[in-house]
Amino acid sequence: GALFGEQEDRRRPEQKAEPIVSEMSNRDGRNRVADQNGKKVLHLKSNQLWHTDSTFLPVPALANILTARVVPSSGGETEFVSTRAAFTRLPPDLQQKARDSIVTHRYAHSRAKISKELAREELFTMWPDQQWRAAWTNPVNGTEALYVASHGCSIDGMSDDDSEAFLAELTAFATGPEHVYSHRWTLGDVIVWDERATLHRGRPWPYDEERTLASICISVGPDDGFDSVRAA
Repeated sequence: GALFGEQEDRRRPEQKAEPIVSEMSNRDGRNRVADQNGKKVLHLKSNQLWHTDSTFLPVPALANILTARVVPSSGGETEFVSTRAAFTRLPPDLQQKARDSIVTHRYAHSRAKISKELAREELFTMWPDQQWRAAWTNPVNGTEALYVASHGCSIDGMSDDDSEAFLAELTAFATGPEHVYSHRWTLGDVIVWDERATLHRGRPWPYDEERTLASICISVGPDDGFDSVRAA
């Protein structure tokens, strides 16, 4: 991860020490498979919404490195689409509308789509809302990408209904079945992707079986086009 930049750490300042590798797992603290209706698994089910990681943080993610440690007998794929390719397919008027749209991102918003109770957990309420433009320009090659996520909850100057409809339209446009790469994990696989230009989501699996992936997110740095997506 250090090859790409500074490693993201979502712990509170007083908890931070050495960087850690995050696990997405349905194994509970007693090393058992967690209840599929419990908060741990509901959180994982929230990741089955199309999203970009860390848009709810003051410094969003540049890249993610994801590897498989335990895979279930079936399901549990991770799906990806290029939002850079999606931007090039948008009609010019929608491209400009995306450039002009300032989206508010809230971690609890995506979790509330799965469980209102889950969304009230401190893990999902500890960061203030963040605002980013809905298009990100890569400073190396000048290409633009849609920058949207399931965490997006409103757009400046639009009603809640209109905001939801436009974000849903952009997501649906980007994630048509013909544009999706679905990765079926085998033990030890590693995938690295550009968070500025990719939407992804997990898929269901038999929840009585363990599924554990390990992740390192890398934070955006000053040379990664951050200024192009800032709201102000």
